[in-house]
Amino acid sequence: MNTQSIENEYKYFDPICLEISKSLKEIYRFQRKFFPLEIASIQEELYPSQRSLDQARKELKKISIPSDQINLNTIIDNAASLICEALEMILAASPAGFENTMIQVMKAFRKICQAQESLYVIRSISSHLNRFFLEPQVYDRMDFLDPKPNQGIPTGLIHEGVENNYYARGALSLYIPESYDGKTPWPLVVALHGGYGHGRDFIWTWLREARSRKFMLLSPTSLDITWSLLNPKLDGTALYKMLDTVRSHWQVDSNRILLTGISDGGTFTLVCGMQKDSPFTAFAPVACTLSPMDISHAKDKRILWIHGALDWMFPVHTAQGACELLKMAGADIMLRVVNNLSHTYPREENDRILAWFDPTLALPQYDLA
Repeated sequence: MNTQSIENEYKYFDPICLEISKSLKEIYRFQRKFFPLEIASIQEELYPSQRSLDQARKELKKISIPSDQINLNTIIDNAASLICEALEMILAASPAGFENTMIQVMKAFRKICQAQESLYVIRSISSHLNRFFLEPQVYDRMDFLDPKPNQGIPTGLIHEGVENNYYARGALSLYIPESYDGKTPWPLVVALHGGYGHGRDFIWTWLREARSRKFMLLSPTSLDITWSLLNPKLDGTALYKMLDTVRSHWQVDSNRILLTGISDGGTFTLVCGMQKDSPFTAFAPVACTLSPMDISHAKDKRILWIHGALDWMFPVHTAQGACELLKMAGADIMLRVVNNLSHTYPREENDRILAWFDPTLALPQYDLA
């Protein structure tokens, strides 16, 4: 069944799927601009989304849904509820308490990630949902990127927890695009979350690009609340085991493995990059710092460092100084300073990172046929 016929079958859900998609996009815009002390200036932009999504939920309740679509209706309403709860938490946050604001907004973002996970499974019922999980350049390739499942080749979202707890520390989340057929080796992007984060949440920062451009995506979770910067072997050993697990089940191109990360995840990216026999071929740390470490193996390491000029946690001058040290040690390093970026993840930089990492992954030049 093609995308158009599926959408017609589930036409009842199109209005709310549209509002869900719009709300998620607005929340991502908020996340990109987020700075705790200036939260009031960007909260206002979310009120229309809150009202529109709430109205769409009310309208859906008035519709008589066919009995065979009740479960689907429940999934959509639960996801919409999570988004509404997240919006309420963000809009209730106050710039008066820096730490409390950070915690409240981070909890809201986790709800957004949980909503996306449930919605991704049912994305085919609405072009609004489907497009949310794609880049605009490939909107016309939805059917091609979602072929019939290939028997014997696991694809899609895959989680491995600890003692059946998929949100445990040390868990991993993996995305193998549905278009993967196992015939040729694919690039792999390994994305590390920041302090207090989780791989199951951070994977959504890169999934749209992985699905659109056809590369594998691994998003590990640190063993503790953040990466073991003072004892790199702890998380390093776990990370390499996860990498071996992926390689044992899917064909990974060993010449195209990117390690990237935000904040503490970016710092740990640099830690891994300075190892003599690192399995990674390129490194893209974001909004981080260079912790005390041996950089004697920095020679010829490819590094693209993304940093915000407004970063309040790691001022930009620290990134500039660190890059100079790495350059003197022989690293092939480039620092990109984003003028309007605070200490948050700039998703628009994913395109630049991928094109730098592997020109064949750049859009629109990337051949999807």
